[in-house]
Amino acid sequence: MKFLLLIGIVLAVYFLWRIKQAPRGGASAPAKPTALTQDMVRCPVCSLHLPRGDAVPAPNGQFYCSAEHRTAAGN
Repeated sequence: MKFLLLIGIVLAVYFLWRIKQAPRGGASAPAKPTALTQDMVRCPVCSLHLPRGDAVPAPNGQFYCSAEHRTAAGN
């Protein structure tokens, strides 16, 4: 019987310790963008979304998914 009481006390102390170690404050602050994140742009011809780094820029500031779509749009 004493052994079960000792196990119960040890478990209670463990769970109280875990609760105290848990982060508080509910929702955390939003994550800051890292070097791996990129802005997404939409091709005005086919509506494809792609990373800005993979897009083909036009002189008017728009981005296209390919040179063919840029030419088809007249830019």
